[in-house]
Amino acid sequence: MKKATLTIHPSYRIGEISERLFGAFLEPIGSMVNGSMYNPKHPTADEQGFRQDFINGLKESGLPCVRMPGGNFVSGWNWKDSIGPKDQRKTRLDTAWFQYVPNDVGHDEYLQWAEKCGAEAMYTVNLGTGTLQDAMDVVEYTNFEGGTYWSDLRRKNGHQKPYKVKTWYLGNEMDGPWQIASYQKDPKAYGVLAHETTKVMKWIDPTIETVACVSSSPFLNHYPDWDLQVLQECYETVDMISLHHYHSAPPGNVPALMAGYKAFEEYIRTEIALCDFLKTKLRVNKTMMLSLDEYACSYRPASGAHLGLGGRQPAMGFFSFDPERKYVRHDPDDWSTRRSFPLSGEMPRTLASAAVMLTMLRHADRIRIGCATSGINLLCANDREHVWKSAGYYPFTQMIRYARGIALNTVVECEHFDVEGYAIDDMNQYGGFEKVEYIQSAAALNEEAGELTVFVINADEQDCHELTLDARGFEGWTFCEHIAMYSSDPEAFNHYDHPDVIKPATVSETKAEAGKVQAVLQPLSWNVLRFTR
Repeated sequence: MKKATLTIHPSYRIGEISERLFGAFLEPIGSMVNGSMYNPKHPTADEQGFRQDFINGLKESGLPCVRMPGGNFVSGWNWKDSIGPKDQRKTRLDTAWFQYVPNDVGHDEYLQWAEKCGAEAMYTVNLGTGTLQDAMDVVEYTNFEGGTYWSDLRRKNGHQKPYKVKTWYLGNEMDGPWQIASYQKDPKAYGVLAHETTKVMKWIDPTIETVACVSSSPFLNHYPDWDLQVLQECYETVDMISLHHYHSAPPGNVPALMAGYKAFEEYIRTEIALCDFLKTKLRVNKTMMLSLDEYACSYRPASGAHLGLGGRQPAMGFFSFDPERKYVRHDPDDWSTRRSFPLSGEMPRTLASAAVMLTMLRHADRIRIGCATSGINLLCANDREHVWKSAGYYPFTQMIRYARGIALNTVVECEHFDVEGYAIDDMNQYGGFEKVEYIQSAAALNEEAGELTVFVINADEQDCHELTLDARGFEGWTFCEHIAMYSSDPEAFNHYDHPDVIKPATVSETKAEAGKVQAVLQPLSWNVLRFTR
């Protein structure tokens, strides 16, 4: 059995944990909105057509925040088409995802749905086809008390009080060649636009915060210079920067999937370094914060990668002018157009996502917002009729509930593994990962509640690891429980018909003596070790 040690001490402080670190991202792709969120024909549908089983599932999870309504979608969406009586709303084409947009779920519905879920709505404005005036108008409609055209129109449309949306994202992935009205070729122009948009939005509501885009992938050939040019124009006015990253691994390659957190670590460290460089260069006394508001780890089959590009490919590789492609109209009650997601092999995918959450927790002093792209489904898995708890529900909700207070650094000594380089496509090409820790961890100290929680992943798909957790620095604290989740079946998954195939259980064999905890971590397992004062 492999051995590992983990040392933790109250002096190993990283920073305060934001309540919005474990949120989700929502974009109307396939059935995410039309079907999961909204279906007037569903037995649980409320007066607005929202599925109450879905709302109740998210409310139970404690989802703190959700970024909406996109995503690539938002760069071509006119929010003004989506307000007022539904029979007067305009149906448009979404050229990002080749779908019809009937606007049955519009600006007000998005915000009201978030209210019903008990989650803070964080809103992305259209800076693709949208104008500076549109950005001004949407803040006035959403947050201004009354006495103006747009605020009075909101009241007329049924919402008397302002929504008080605090966080506003200034466009989506504005450097992406795939983005509608992309600023890929003109980062300075986007930086100026972010600066000017922030000014006018904050003149309307000075309580808000704005988030500017940086490179939406570390694989793009202009990264990280694009980021640097943008931030030179807007560093002093915006409050955060928006990071996106999707890690892919060849199907069945568990080590490659579990090494994905390394890619996120490098991306985050690079963006922090850029921000701190500009803080000095611009002679400003402001430390820029980060929002990792789209992230995921998944298996993806290789699809015609041209080796040697290292992800740095010409922009034309993103354009597909296919005369055979048709626009899709998504019926909320018909799931035949739904994007299919894999169900089998749920445990490795759950752990890969949890590893990114641990990475964010280890950077809690700088990352203030986190939004899992698949977070809505992780917290409330669903099909056309039912909802259930996926395996991913458990680490996600445990992070929401226990990762509070101050993030602590954990010092780990364990065995490592290497992953050879691989290519998924022209963009997603990895040079390999070296010295990947089998034992990945982070910790939270909630002094107010008298709770200490250590989160640990065993990324080894073959072997158990004997862990010695040294917590002798926490004098007066008592070890209270070890919760673990794993599956002996690599293909296992939860579903409505069998929702409890993978779920956490208390490990009674774990013991503590003289400030040290001895635990056996099962292969590919999620572990939560809790102490009380």
